[in-house]
Amino acid sequence: MTGINQIVVGVDGSDHSRKALLWAYDEAAHHGASLTVVSTWHPPSLPMSPPYGSLPPDDYSSQPRMAALALLEQFTAELVPTTPAVDVRTSVEEGKNPAKVLIERSREADLVVVGSRGHGGFAGMLLGSVTNHVVAHAECPVVVVRS
Repeated sequence: MTGINQIVVGVDGSDHSRKALLWAYDEAAHHGASLTVVSTWHPPSLPMSPPYGSLPPDDYSSQPRMAALALLEQFTAELVPTTPAVDVRTSVEEGKNPAKVLIERSREADLVVVGSRGHGGFAGMLLGSVTNHVVAHAECPVVVVRS
């Protein structure tokens, strides 16, 4: 196996993804690799709660994107600087399936890191659907960080 130069980690705001990010950051520091932290968002649907037929707030369509950016900012701000410094990049992808985005990123990565489960799914599952899909279809090694 060649060296690890590019690590991609998927985050969704869950504790599992936070732990995956921390593990990926430590691994990037160990290998002198760059780290890309990826999150996805979907455009909102129209509000379905009363009052029906009302106009949504002006920032309604940008709220999911802003939330994803805030999540990345919050999570990356928690990373403790290392020496030498890790090149940390962030990426927010619109309207795509998180598993598909991570699989696409795996083509150019040396390692993909995911948490064992995200926000969705059932609490008793060992692996979430995104994690399971990434493990099955990524084009590079995948590390699943369990909490």
